[in-house]
Amino acid sequence: MAGFVAGLDRGQATLLPECLEDWVDESNPVRAVDVFVDALELRDLGFGGVDPAATGRPAYHPSAMLKLYIYGYLNRVQSSRRLEREAGRNLEVMWLTGRLVPDHKTIADFRKDNGPAIKKVCAQFVELCRKMGLLAKASVAIDGSKFKAVNSRDNNFTEGKIQRRQKQIEESVARYMSQLDTADRQTAEGEEPSETVLLTKTRIKEKLSKLEEEVKRLAAIEKALLASPDNQISLTDPDCRSMATSGRGSGMVAYNVQSAVDTTNHLIVAHEVTNIGTDRSQLATMAQAAKAALRSDNLDVVADRGYFKGEEILACEQAGVAVTLPKPQTSGAKSAGRFGKPDFVYLAKDDVYRCPAGEKLAHHFTADEGGQKMRIYLTKACRTCPLKDRCTTANERRIKRWEHEHVVEAAQTRLDQNPQAMRVRRETVEHPFATLKMRMGATHFLMKTLPKVATEMALHVLAYNLTRVMNIVGIKPFLAAIRV
Repeated sequence: MAGFVAGLDRGQATLLPECLEDWVDESNPVRAVDVFVDALELRDLGFGGVDPAATGRPAYHPSAMLKLYIYGYLNRVQSSRRLEREAGRNLEVMWLTGRLVPDHKTIADFRKDNGPAIKKVCAQFVELCRKMGLLAKASVAIDGSKFKAVNSRDNNFTEGKIQRRQKQIEESVARYMSQLDTADRQTAEGEEPSETVLLTKTRIKEKLSKLEEEVKRLAAIEKALLASPDNQISLTDPDCRSMATSGRGSGMVAYNVQSAVDTTNHLIVAHEVTNIGTDRSQLATMAQAAKAALRSDNLDVVADRGYFKGEEILACEQAGVAVTLPKPQTSGAKSAGRFGKPDFVYLAKDDVYRCPAGEKLAHHFTADEGGQKMRIYLTKACRTCPLKDRCTTANERRIKRWEHEHVVEAAQTRLDQNPQAMRVRRETVEHPFATLKMRMGATHFLMKTLPKVATEMALHVLAYNLTRVMNIVGIKPFLAAIRV
C-alpha cells in the first residue's frame, strides 16, 4: 500500500537469514548467557547428566537446559510450559540452544533435580563479579522481604484462624436454623407445603450439611495443628507460613527472602530463603555469607531495626563484621512519660550509670534472663529523689546491662557517626527487591516447598545480577571479562 513501509512476502524462500548466527548481533544479551554457561564446569558444580548414558534415548545436555532457564528468567519467562513455547518460536532461544525444543516436563525436571547446582551457579556469578572488580568495597546492606507462596490465605491455618472460622460456622448454623423455622411458618397447620417452601428447606439443609462437613474438616486440621512445631499449617505448600507485613492488619502466606546487597553497584552478593516470618535471627547468618562471598577479612553491614538482637550483633563482631543499625525503643517507661534507659549515661571507667538527677547507680548483682547475663545497677538515693515520679513507680530504679552491651553500643555509635547509613540502606537493598517482585509478577513463586522455592529464587537473583552487570559495564566488556 502506497505511503507505508512494505513487509516481505511470506511466501518467499528466504524470509529469515540462512545462518543461525545472523539472527543475533554481537551486543545481544543472549551472547552473555551463552558465554557464561560455557565457561562453567557443570560437573564440578554438581549438575546431573553431564556424561551421557550408555543406553536409552539421548538426553539434553545440562548446558543447553541451563541456558534456556537463565534466558527465561532474564526475560520474565519462568514457567516450563512457556519456555517450551519459546524454544519453538523465539529466534534468540533457537540460537542459544541450537534449535533444541525440549518438552515442558523435561524442562521442569531439570530445575527440580538440579537445585543445589543452580544455587552454586548463582554464587559462581558473584565470584565473577568480584574478579571483575565490581565488589571491591566490603560493604553491604541486609534486609528481608516477603514473597508470596503458592498457597492462599484460606488454605493456611493457625489456632486463631480455626477459632474464628468455627465461630463463623456457629453463627451460620444459627442463621440457617432460624430460616428453617421461618419456612415452616409459611405453611398453615394441616396444609401441604408449597413447592417454593420445599425448595427453600432443601437448599438450607444442603448448606447445613456442608457446614457439618466443614466442622469435621476443621477438627482434623486442628488435630494436625497441635502436632505442628510452630502451630501453623499450610495445605497447598506445607513449608510456607503466614507472615505479617508492614501494613497494619495485613499479611500474606509467603516466604521470607533475605539478601545482602553491595552498597556500590547494588549487586546481590548473598541471599537466603526462609519460612521464618521475622528478621531478628538472620543478621549473623547473612553477614557471614556476604563476607565469605566477598572474600574479605572485614565487612561493614547496615541493617534496619528489625534485625536488632544482641546475640546476633555479638556473633557479627566476633566474625569481623561491623554492624550499623538502630536500637528499637521498646521500653514502657518512655510511653508512660518516665525516663527511659537512654536517659541514663553509662560511665565505663567507674562501671556506673549516671541518672538524670546526677546520682550514680552502681552494680549490685548479676542475674540470668533468657540465657543472658544481666548486670543490675541501682542506688538507694531514689527514695528521696525529687524526680522519682518521673523515673519509677518502684522503690528504686534498676538499670539492666547485658555483659556484652558494649557491642550493641558500638553499633549505635556507628549510626550516630554516620546518620545517612539508614538512607543508604534503603536506597541499596529495597531497589533489588522491588525489581525482583516486578519481574516475578503478581504470583511471585511458582514452585512449592522450601528447597524448590530456593532454587527458583537463585535463578531470579542470577538473572537480576546478570542484568545489573550488563547495564554497568556493557555487553562486550562483560563477554571479554568472562573469556579471560
